[in-house]
Amino acid sequence: MSSSASAFARATGIGSWPGTTAREAAEIVVGELHTLPHLVELPGRGVGADMIGRAGGLLVDIAVDTVPRGYRIVPRPGAVTRRALSLLREDVDALEEAWETAGAGAPDRMVKVQAPGPVTLAAQLELGNGHRAITDAGALRDLAASLAEGVSVHAAEVARRLGSPVVVQFDEPLLPAALAGRLSGVTSMTPVHPVDEVVAIELLDLCATVGPVAVHCCAAEVPWKVLQRSKIAAVSVDVGALAAGDLDGVGEFVESGRAVLLGVVPTTAPAKPPAVEEVATAAAAVTDRLGFARNVLRERVGITPGCGLAGATPEWARRAVELCQRTADGFAQDPEAV
Repeated sequence: MSSSASAFARATGIGSWPGTTAREAAEIVVGELHTLPHLVELPGRGVGADMIGRAGGLLVDIAVDTVPRGYRIVPRPGAVTRRALSLLREDVDALEEAWETAGAGAPDRMVKVQAPGPVTLAAQLELGNGHRAITDAGALRDLAASLAEGVSVHAAEVARRLGSPVVVQFDEPLLPAALAGRLSGVTSMTPVHPVDEVVAIELLDLCATVGPVAVHCCAAEVPWKVLQRSKIAAVSVDVGALAAGDLDGVGEFVESGRAVLLGVVPTTAPAKPPAVEEVATAAAAVTDRLGFARNVLRERVGITPGCGLAGATPEWARRAVELCQRTADGFAQDPEAV
């Protein structure tokens, strides 16, 4: 197993978090996730704090502004780009403060930062003519290059300030729809053609140059063939969204020496919260069905909530990441005990 893959065989959160207070969120995440805490995203703060708006603070030489349908690429940075940058700096400051307060923690402790993936970003950003950026091959590649450069700079800054290694997660919820040609156009007369698999792989590989990289895809029909052919180190999925056919994809990805992060903890509080043993059983059921030895749970499997926790109550968000960490700790100690 590569060292990049082992970086993701831990408990972590997906990214988003409830509330609007960066310091409080950072303190909880750093306190509960002792091997791979993450830089939280607080979309409840509005413009510039959601997944796509946050990219406005990461992109290099590309600016965004708001439009009725979301965000648009614009010639010059304005208030939206400045707000995105300000919120991102606030979040990094809060993480650094919580990190210093908590102390060094585990000797191999790392931190994860997140950004929208190149395909999802281009699908969500508009061009000046109102069409999705994904419809323009040049714009698609320019966005991916700008994103990779900006995330690389961002990850390096976080690593410097925390004095710990940083891994990156690119969120690609729209990757399956983009590959299948299911994205809608501005009108029925302007369809969005499918993204070629080779192009998608090239874009993911460009982003994989920023360091150890995972792709999070919580949608149905995870494009395993594309992900398998890419250079990414890990795939993060919502186990509840997986179909029977996805198991082969999980198995092949793990067999290639890479990691899979299994989203087995509910994103909102269920009527009966699961015990740690139930979470562990749900994760082990996936690898057991594939015929893997139990030590794969320790070496190549990460544990996460099914998706982001922005829609959870603060109480459940804390409980969810605690369940993830306790489950991963159990696997690290004795994966056969499940």
